Amino acid sequence: LGALRLRAMGAARVHWTESRSAGSSTAYTQSYSDQVEFLSHRDTLLAPPDNGEATVLQAGKHEFPFTFQLPETLVTSFEGKHGSVRYWVKAKLHRPWATVKKAKKEFTVIEPIDINTPALLAPQAGAKEKLARAWYCNRGQVSVTAKIDRKGYTPGEVIPIFAEIDNCTSRAVVPKAAIIQTQTFIARGTKRQKKSVVTSITGDSIPAGKREVWHGRALKIPPVGPSILQCRIIQVEYSLKVCVDIPGTSKLLLELPLVIGTIPLHPFGSRTSSVSSQYSVNLDWLSPIPEQLEAPPEYSAVVSSPEAEQSLAPPCRSELGDILEGPFFAYIQEFRFRPPPLYSEVDPNPPSDNIRPRCMTC
Repeated sequence: LGALRLRAMGAARVHWTESRSAGSSTAYTQSYSDQVEFLSHRDTLLAPPDNGEATVLQAGKHEFPFTFQLPETLVTSFEGKHGSVRYWVKAKLHRPWATVKKAKKEFTVIEPIDINTPALLAPQAGAKEKLARAWYCNRGQVSVTAKIDRKGYTPGEVIPIFAEIDNCTSRAVVPKAAIIQTQTFIARGTKRQKKSVVTSITGDSIPAGKREVWHGRALKIPPVGPSILQCRIIQVEYSLKVCVDIPGTSKLLLELPLVIGTIPLHPFGSRTSSVSSQYSVNLDWLSPIPEQLEAPPEYSAVVSSPEAEQSLAPPCRSELGDILEGPFFAYIQEFRFRPPPLYSEVDPNPPSDNIRPRCMTC
């Protein structure tokens, strides 16, 4: 052997052509292409000896393990009509007086998109209306309002659609809903788009002068690739379109933006998931809550001595850092004692009959 070298690469590439006309008989083809590199790593697994001679290996199988660190931010692998995002590792084996042996292996990268963020948890809503015309005659108006719980979803989830469709025309209309994928390719300041329907549902026909209400009509997201939003030359975006087919005129379209992520909705909300993932808190000072609730302490036992006041103080910052403070400690403490008895109109210590009533005018 002469040397064994390794290279890891990752890049986004776009390319397409367009036919142009420069006159009645002249035509030419315009080409558009661009490339963005995300990963470039080189390594030598077997270097040639210093004396310039070849390395001799015994007959049999020989393995040369390798490892390298991926950058923290990488675009998701993608294959589209006019472009792609690909990652691969290529090895080259150099031999004296022989052709170079090559081996190539591709691997997949998934960019994490956490939908547990305020921007992706915000509800999305919209409204549109359209005047139906036929042969310059006004046939009435169709209006639609739609709302979804949030902007971010993951594949396999169900989107509940809340919508109202008012058909004030003289003909029946049909409402539909669909998830649309839009692939955008950018090169030399020019864009090329490809749109496709991911999944769709069709509602019941709405007679003339009637209203249809969707109380959370379910639309399940099939297995699709996540959104690609941070690449300069390739973008993959999703949207929810609610449309109404109106006979004799164009469709009424209402579009709500969607982001398809990779980290699903946390059952306890975004704040809990983000805090737990960023910090590791030592909660040893919180003893387990007893199964048999204790009676609350006497008032005198709480405030009579400095020792008691010190025992109820929250832990110092040196033990917990800057994450938990006094209010959180007090919040935990209120679960440790049984609540006081309910309010009663009956005085448990009635006044004695021997005590003379006090004169209210004295």
